[in-house]
Order: sequence, then C-alpha cells, then structure tokens
Amino acid sequence: MPMQQHDSRPQAAEATLDGVSETALWTVRMRARESARTQALFADPLAEEFLAGAGPAGAPPGDGVLQQVLPDWLAVRTRFFDDHLLAATRAGCQQVVLLGAGLDARAYRLDWPAGTRIFEVDLPAVQGFKEQILAGRTPAAAHRVPVAADLLGDWRSAAIAAGFDPQLPTAWLCEGLLFYLEPRAVDRLIATVSELSAPGSTLGAECLNAATAESPFVKPWLEALSDAGTPWIWHLADAERWWAGHGWQAQVADLLALPYVVERFAPHLSAFPGMNTDSMMLVTATMPAGGR
Repeated sequence: MPMQQHDSRPQAAEATLDGVSETALWTVRMRARESARTQALFADPLAEEFLAGAGPAGAPPGDGVLQQVLPDWLAVRTRFFDDHLLAATRAGCQQVVLLGAGLDARAYRLDWPAGTRIFEVDLPAVQGFKEQILAGRTPAAAHRVPVAADLLGDWRSAAIAAGFDPQLPTAWLCEGLLFYLEPRAVDRLIATVSELSAPGSTLGAECLNAATAESPFVKPWLEALSDAGTPWIWHLADAERWWAGHGWQAQVADLLALPYVVERFAPHLSAFPGMNTDSMMLVTATMPAGGR
C-alpha cells in the first residue's frame, strides 16, 4: 500500500469521537469488511484502525432488501470513484477535493501521481478524530490537506486558505453526501464547486434516483433512515439536466456494463428479481471551457 509510516501512533483509547457521524462509522465498518474479502474491490487497511479508535460501530437501520445489498453497493461505489479520481489526476488534475470526506483514506491507499494534493473538507470535530488516528503517517505520493469547515458555511475561504487553487483543474468528489442535504443547500454547495472549477475539472457524485424513491426496493430504506434521524432528503430526477444547470457535462454510469459490478451484484439480482439497479446513480461530469 502506498503509505509511509512512523512509529509514533496514538492508542485507540486516546481518540475521541465527538462530531463523527454514525453514518461515517457504518461506512468505515463496511470498508473494513470489504478489505478483508478474498476478492475485494479495494483495500483500506486504515479502516480497521479508525474502527479501533471509534469503538463498536452500529449498523444501518432496518432490514430490507436494500440494507442487504448495501455492503456490496458501498464496495462498488468506492471502486468506481477510486477509478474515476485516478483517471482524472492522471489526465492532469493536480488537486482533488473530497467534500464531506469523513474517514476517507484515499490519500494513503491509492497510487496517485506524485505531487497530487488531496483536500479533505469536513467538520473540525471529524478532522480532530481523524488526525489522532493518522498521527505519524505521511502519504507516499500525495500531499494530504485537511480542511476543517462546515459545507453549509464558508468552506470556500477555508479551502483557499489551505492552498486550494481555483485556477487549476480539480477532481471533486461528493460521495455519500448530497442526499443528506436540503435541495437549496445542495444548490449552494454545487454552485460554489462550479465557481471554483477551472476548465478541465471533473466531478463525481452519488445521487438517489427520484424515479425509484417510492419503489418496494427503496422506500423501506428511506423510511428506516428517516425514523433513525438521518433522512435522505435530496432526490434527482434528471441527472444530466440538473448538473448542466450548474455548468457541468454529466453522465450517469451504466453500472451493469462494468464486469466487477455484474459479478458482485449477480447474487442479489437472482435473489431479488425486483431490485432497482438504477435506484442509485453514480454521476461523473466535466467542466468544459467557458463553463464557469
């Protein structure tokens, strides 16, 4: 794994969890389990260390079909965006911005082009917990830049103060984030992203397909999330049109055209023939010349 390590590491008991959301812990627990699989779609050794610092992590609410599929969905989503970000940086994006980064460890675990800067934007409390776990570690090729800021506030100034350069093409990632926000908050957030994106920038985002929100596959999941106090609020009906309204040329990935997705989802498709394979959309987009 592309990571340099030093001997000075905090003990798990020293880490504090203030501000780290339950959803971030669900995600990192699934990453740890995926990394332990024989044919894992990615390897994230730091996931186990985050869990050790966090203590027991809960599980997503409810027990519907989507919850059973969720660990494999997360693995597919992670692999998809890993590939997208690496392709973007190898094509010339010198900086990456992970919005709502949570306990993401991509700065350490991916084979970045030398000198790539990875800006991780999240709340100060999240950054504080993460820094305790990562103390003494330096990514092998990338330069990791934590940005402590609220995405509902002035995170733009914080990113620029941390060294983000709006004149350079950027690879943006909104993974597991947007559907938790009010529509107007999503509009504001993506408007800021667009303003900061030089031509040649790319974007990856996970979106809930509004057309399937009432389906037997998705509705029980949304109800369970709402009952647990973590509702998915933002749904998207026409992804290409919505992103075009913010200056991006976007497309929704045809996931069943990817061999690793077909292999991973095959058991679910046979067990649950009514499963909506398009309920979650993985969107990639580019900022054309003159787009902002």
